[in-house]
Amino acid sequence: MNKKTWAKIALVLLVVALFAIAHQLGVIERLEDPARLKQAILDWGAWGYVAFVVAYAALQPFGVPGTVFIFAAPLVWPWPIAFALSMTGTMAASVVGFSFARFVARDWVSARIPERFKKYEEALAKRAFATVFVLRLVLWMPPLLHAFFGVSKVRFSTHFWGSLLGYVVPLFLVSFFGEKLFELLRTAPPSVWIATAAVVVVIAIGVWRWRRRVV
Repeated sequence: MNKKTWAKIALVLLVVALFAIAHQLGVIERLEDPARLKQAILDWGAWGYVAFVVAYAALQPFGVPGTVFIFAAPLVWPWPIAFALSMTGTMAASVVGFSFARFVARDWVSARIPERFKKYEEALAKRAFATVFVLRLVLWMPPLLHAFFGVSKVRFSTHFWGSLLGYVVPLFLVSFFGEKLFELLRTAPPSVWIATAAVVVVIAIGVWRWRRRVV
């Protein structure tokens, strides 16, 4: 077998290993019980960091929303640790998704990339770094975006560094303000919850419409 075939086998084995580790650590089972999961992660100490990153990297590229992890992190750890873990997990998931699309299932993935993403192929060819940076800043880490970059002609190093810089601002904001916002809402009267929910809905619709125009 040639080097490319060995690389595909190695990547598949890596993904399988990540799932196995997440299962053995009990992360997947505890996703249904947030309080239990939080206490378990804290009890694990430094191994909790490993469990978080492994679960993120193994699950997010294949369908589990990354926002579940990055919004949960500041509720478990102080914001500097939450930010570092969110960045590490997001980058790991991005690399796994990118590599899976490029080296393992390129043809299968290519056939499933939405047409709206394909209009960025020319931009990637001319301004690869800037395009990766902007798309990550705006869209964050959807699995389809990992896949799109993987089947595109963008270099791995360009994808890595463009993604890293694009993630910094949104992940910092979530890590720094996430716990504060949660505590504020937890102690707020019902009227504040209703007003907040209305604002969130309006913002969500606005962001959705804007993203539809972008992509």
